[in-house]
Amino acid sequence: MNERITGAEALIKSLIAEGVNLVFGYPGGAIIPVYDKLYDYTDQLKHILVRHEQGATHAAQGYARVTGRPGVVIVTSGPAATNVITGLSDALMDSTPLVVITGQVASSFLGSDAFQETDVVGITQPITKWAYQIRRAEDIPWAVARAFYIANTGRPGPVVLDIAKDAQNGLLEWSHQKCTYIRSYIPYPKINDEDLKAAADIINAAKRPMILSGHGVMISGAEKELAAFAEKADIPVTATLLGLSTMPSDHRLYKGMLGMHGNIGPNINTNRSDVIIAIGMRFDDRVTGDTSKYAPQAKIVHIDIDSSEFDKNIKTDATIHGDAREVLEKLLPLINPAEHSEWLKTFDECAKVEREKVIEREVFRTEGTMTMGEVAHKVSKATGDKAVLVTDVGQNQMFSSRYFRYTDPKSILTSGGLGTMGFGLPASIGAKMGAPERTVCFFTGDGGLQMTIQELGTIMEYGTDVKIILLNNNFLGNVRQWQELFFNSRFSQTPMVNPDFVAIANAYGIAAENVETREQLDDAIARMLNHKGAYMLNVNIDPTDMIFPMTPAGAAVDDIMLNANEKFQIN
Repeated sequence: MNERITGAEALIKSLIAEGVNLVFGYPGGAIIPVYDKLYDYTDQLKHILVRHEQGATHAAQGYARVTGRPGVVIVTSGPAATNVITGLSDALMDSTPLVVITGQVASSFLGSDAFQETDVVGITQPITKWAYQIRRAEDIPWAVARAFYIANTGRPGPVVLDIAKDAQNGLLEWSHQKCTYIRSYIPYPKINDEDLKAAADIINAAKRPMILSGHGVMISGAEKELAAFAEKADIPVTATLLGLSTMPSDHRLYKGMLGMHGNIGPNINTNRSDVIIAIGMRFDDRVTGDTSKYAPQAKIVHIDIDSSEFDKNIKTDATIHGDAREVLEKLLPLINPAEHSEWLKTFDECAKVEREKVIEREVFRTEGTMTMGEVAHKVSKATGDKAVLVTDVGQNQMFSSRYFRYTDPKSILTSGGLGTMGFGLPASIGAKMGAPERTVCFFTGDGGLQMTIQELGTIMEYGTDVKIILLNNNFLGNVRQWQELFFNSRFSQTPMVNPDFVAIANAYGIAAENVETREQLDDAIARMLNHKGAYMLNVNIDPTDMIFPMTPAGAAVDDIMLNANEKFQIN
């Protein structure tokens, strides 16, 4: 006979059996039995006490994104469960594997509007891969195994287990068996040989091909396969925001970021190329602009693990349903060696204009207040371009993503699909805990930082060595930019009266300093990076600073603003 234990203990033992050694959470009444048993397993399962349940989900996302393993969250019922909604939605949009465990009132009280009862499954089903309520102790090992299998296979995403309190207290004979199969769920489809050949024929006939590398390349660990594929066919590689770092910034074929604030070459040449090979990306509107004017002359080859993305936004000419790494491995022998030197030169011509019209102003300014671009550039350079970049959302996100350089894979964590302000601080904590050997640089604005600023307490408690670069312009900068460009400079509710951020950091035991002038910046960055422990730079940024290039919302992808008064001219 197997050992008889409580459902709460079975949950802990099941997590450990799934290889979990770190969880993020916050206790409460409906989950107390689990936390009581956790007390006996602290040598095997480390718990990180966050300061808000939303912070737990974003920290788990950061952990998952740098490790490739599911992030785990444990919270109680009611408001705790509703506080994880933003993180679940963010994780689903950005294909991040999470297992979120919520406490629930006893099953006999379900539906009675009991204290802190919430319909967790009903609320979370639309924003998860699977949401399940456990009412019997004996179902816990099965549900946990299934949850991890669903969260981390195919297109990854979040899963919720809502565990009634009587299920936590009930007894069962514990055993754990990993889940490796669920009927009707096929996470890794068999790749169709005819689809491979059709795609290869299109690619081999291309004169002006371009690769769009998305988050799916990073998720599948296909960075080497991507490079081999691009090098054999001499194809320029561009990246979505979440696809950054799938190819090193200094690779001769890497040509920059796509999208609203992406590099000129990738966006202009989207509408010049004759074949677009999209790998692990979903043709988000920030990448395509006006879909009716998107790459009208190009044949589209789309590779993705999720077939629902095919033809959803952009009509394709060939699709390959499968994991990016496996697809590229099978496609490579079918691709002919090629040379596209003249086509590649057109990216260099665009890059020259971008440097003269945008980058010189943003990164190498010598007068006036500091810009976000120059700060990001200098921090990246000071780390040897090897740090993990974590961003919040807004101008800080776009500037740091553009001007950081990437040497190693899995080097950017940002909220892409949902655009969650407040994501960055807890995500940086999870990233550092998942990759303690790497330098983690967190870029934020004064608006986003204050949305989850309480997580400075988590940094204080665990001594998490996160480098915080606060690009402080006393505005909600991204909204301010739109107001200036498109709403006659009517700055409605975007100026901010801010606190003394250095004093707040110091109150949490975090070293910090104000950086008021450009002359102070280099030494301040060096002090931050050499300091053992968390450090904050509160950098004084020009409030009129705007992020360019910019494709206005709803415009064609090649309709690019170089500044407020000038557009890129297509030759």
